[in-house]
Amino acid sequence: MAILGIRELRERLARNQRLIGLDPGSRTIGVALSDIGLSLASPYGILKRRRLRDNAAELLAIAQTEDAGGIVVGLPLSMNGSLGPTAQAARDWAQALADATGLPTALWDERLSSAAVNRFLIEEVDLSRRKRAGAVDRAAAAWLLQSALDALRSGA
Repeated sequence: MAILGIRELRERLARNQRLIGLDPGSRTIGVALSDIGLSLASPYGILKRRRLRDNAAELLAIAQTEDAGGIVVGLPLSMNGSLGPTAQAARDWAQALADATGLPTALWDERLSSAAVNRFLIEEVDLSRRKRAGAVDRAAAAWLLQSALDALRSGA
């Protein structure tokens, strides 16, 4: 399955289907879930990074349980917008995930999402570094999914 643009992904969703947002890291994958109206993204959980087929099976189970019809994967572009090695690895992983799950998948720019979430958790929630570690991946996934949802609503 080809990687889609965010609008094309939206068009492929059935009525009241949710989107799953993913923030893939080297050890964990942050997971977020939209509401059925595609207005609000919420942190959902984290998956331990494993073999692709294992992670694909876990994501398919989430999609089935939560009636999600598509995936938005964070794309860590360089600050100048170019596709560096980390972004290329995320793009390749998203393509392999789309092929393995059969779910429509889009990429979304996630520059600074983890930094923004960390800053928020330090300044507003006052979480210790140890407690932040588990929360950042989930919150970063929600941050990038919310950004994609906001773009859909604004027509950008």
